[in-house]
Amino acid sequence: MADGGLYEKVLAQIESGGRLPESKPPRSSASAVLWRRRGENLEVFWIKRARTMRFMGGFHAFPGGGVSRQDQSHVAAGLPRGYDEGPPEAGMPAAVTDGLEDLGPVLCDGLVVCALRELHEETGLLLSPEVDAGRLVYAGRWLTPPLGPLRFDNRFFLLEWPTVESQQPRVASREAEVGEWIRPGKALDLWQRGEVITAPPILHILRVLLEDGPEKGLMRMRNPTEANLGPHRRVEFRPGVLLFPQKTPTLPPASFTNCYVLGTHEMVLVDPGSPYEIEIERLSEALAVLESEEGRRVSAIWLTHHHPDHVGGVRELRRRLGVPVAAHRFTAERLAEMEIPVDEELADGQEVVLEGGAGFPVHVIHTPGHARGHLCFLEQTHGSMLVGDLIAGFGTIVIDPPEGHMGDYLGSLRRIRQMSPRALFPSHGPVTVSAVAKLDEYVQHRQWREGRILAAWQGGVRQPSAMIERVYDDVPPIAHPLAERQIVAHLEHLETSGKLET
Repeated sequence: MADGGLYEKVLAQIESGGRLPESKPPRSSASAVLWRRRGENLEVFWIKRARTMRFMGGFHAFPGGGVSRQDQSHVAAGLPRGYDEGPPEAGMPAAVTDGLEDLGPVLCDGLVVCALRELHEETGLLLSPEVDAGRLVYAGRWLTPPLGPLRFDNRFFLLEWPTVESQQPRVASREAEVGEWIRPGKALDLWQRGEVITAPPILHILRVLLEDGPEKGLMRMRNPTEANLGPHRRVEFRPGVLLFPQKTPTLPPASFTNCYVLGTHEMVLVDPGSPYEIEIERLSEALAVLESEEGRRVSAIWLTHHHPDHVGGVRELRRRLGVPVAAHRFTAERLAEMEIPVDEELADGQEVVLEGGAGFPVHVIHTPGHARGHLCFLEQTHGSMLVGDLIAGFGTIVIDPPEGHMGDYLGSLRRIRQMSPRALFPSHGPVTVSAVAKLDEYVQHRQWREGRILAAWQGGVRQPSAMIERVYDDVPPIAHPLAERQIVAHLEHLETSGKLET
């Protein structure tokens, strides 16, 4: 791609060098699963995390959080039951533990104190570190998928909390919006209807409690192999939207691109971006498990755009799956230069109804700006939108002319906002539940940056390279070449808008 922009050349250099940024080890954390029997019904206490939270904002979860230094300086009385039964990495698939050394024991310094502290902070239940930790029952260990630089090594503990206790849990922190006792079956039904969004360990624990209860189901919780899809963990935050993080040659701080599978029976594979053999093999195994065990089959490969970290595995997976590749016509033109065939065109406004149940309708939206042929996909059943590189779960998006166009990009952000999606599934980083707020934030950030560029221009600084210190004083020098391209894109937009005085 000799005629590509700087962004694409940087990606190509990363790919040819084969060097990926080293990720930090996951942070130890703990969650407490409060449960009780109310008559004949089993209930658990869960919270809806505040939408402003950096990690899993807007998700439903069990009270918990990361181990602090203060936690490590205290020692709880006693030990949780069952923490030493079975290997500490039980049930963890290869794609989740890849690149991590020995995970260490289930219990680390401060972990039990952390569980009790977080329980108090989020629910008001006062269990001091001196309380006998033997009331806690170990219920499994989960690593968050590599969706971004922030990962947790989370241990879950069951804690029976009968109705006769004088204290009862409530929302006691700004970190939570809602807290309630709920039957596991009702919680799963809310998720199935798309009314709540939650993470894989929460879904697994709810299912086990529903089917087996807290005593009989302990071994299923401690060894959650059934929650795997071959070498991958099943990551299905919303029904019909499966996520597979894949190592790719992409821009730091990202080192993964999220590949998605849409559909409940007939499925489309979106952005298999990794060129690495091990990632292609793992994805293929996961898709084979979906087909053999659940009858879910891939009928096509869809692409959001042409950048290398989104199409690296397309040729090989097209061959293995025997399915067509579909993309916008502008993307097809760019991929022809890369000798990647595109068999079908996806057009703005097109609706594709995937087979299964009452059907799984997906709306195609052309969202140029980052790339001329960029597409987003809105699954209309629950309002989940795959946004490609329109936004990121962390950081910002590179707009690199001539392929990138700032006016188009801002227009695409505003257009998507008008559609009021309920959750944004980006190609880099975690899912965003506060979709409209995130889109507003992106527009406002670009307007703020553009205001700084206009001020520099009006102050007599006219060269993009000379503006960097004024406009991008918040980015490291290594990112200055791409920052300069952002300035060029903003200047083009300002000129088109008639705001530049020559």
